[in-house]
Amino acid sequence: MRRLSAILLTLFVVVALSGLLYAHSSGHSVFQVSTYHALKQGMLEGETTFGEVKKHGDFGIGTLNGLDGEMAALNGEFFQIKADGSVHSIADDERTPFAVVTFFRSDKKVSLPRINNMKELQSALDHIQADGDGVFAARVSAKFEHVKVRSVPRQEKPYPALEEALKYQTEFELKDVQGTLVGFRFPKFMDGVNVPGDHFHFITDDKRAGGHVLDCSAENANLEIAVISSLWFRFPR
Repeated sequence: MRRLSAILLTLFVVVALSGLLYAHSSGHSVFQVSTYHALKQGMLEGETTFGEVKKHGDFGIGTLNGLDGEMAALNGEFFQIKADGSVHSIADDERTPFAVVTFFRSDKKVSLPRINNMKELQSALDHIQADGDGVFAARVSAKFEHVKVRSVPRQEKPYPALEEALKYQTEFELKDVQGTLVGFRFPKFMDGVNVPGDHFHFITDDKRAGGHVLDCSAENANLEIAVISSLWFRFPR
């Protein structure tokens, strides 16, 4: 068993290092702390600081240790949206159990005259990025008529599974707010590595509100996509 563990650890290191080398040699790359499956199982405390995360991206989503709210990163600024709806800048020494970031540089820009709900946004993404097996980052900027978001209160040890923690989420209805959706799309075959499909967080331009996006509507939205060519991990301990 020890030998098998050592072999697996070696393979993990090789994969991580090869991903790092590839990330710096071609295309857009994503840096991810842990996996979504680990988060779902209740691994809610990590050792990676946001100071480290910021070295690998200026755009992304995630959470803080203890599942203490939602994280949204935009233009190099990292924000925590707590369960009471308040927004705070994240200090470099704060730690995360799960985060996904990239240096966002758009490959495609599209104007969306009308978004009535999340399903319509997802359909627009399907049409624009037809490769169903691809990974991409997406940024949507607009004056939103409506954004329904959620955040989760900090959990205490022993940490529950994510499904249990989400029973205590707080939902907010934001109306007539200027802001940005920050998110990623991962294919179905990466379920467990990350969230399959679209996963967006929201932050207002004035940095006073946001959260995990449940639904939205807007007119004259600007959609930008960055196609991801490589992915590498910081594995949980």
